[in-house]
Amino acid sequence: MESREFIEMARKVVDVEPRTRERGADEITDRLSAYSPSQASALATLLSAAAASEGEVSALESQLHAILELTSTGHVDLNHISQLHDIRLQDLPSQLREYVTDLLDS
Repeated sequence: MESREFIEMARKVVDVEPRTRERGADEITDRLSAYSPSQASALATLLSAAAASEGEVSALESQLHAILELTSTGHVDLNHISQLHDIRLQDLPSQLREYVTDLLDS
């Protein structure tokens, strides 16, 4: 992926608008084969940080799904997504709790 495209993806992930963050996470999953190993791990790290502070359930779900998809590339390990530990599981709907638990257990 070209640098310009990568930066645009990163901007969407950290945008102030929840809908933009959600769309950004969804777009990340659409382009899994386009990322270099370092881009995949960097996006997973950004998504993890965004998810740890996300207040919108739909955006959080998209972020967690994108992280899960990025882990399938083989370029993301637990160190890249460690900020998921900051998420208060008891505050999440059960489906999202399972996402977080599965990611941290993998």
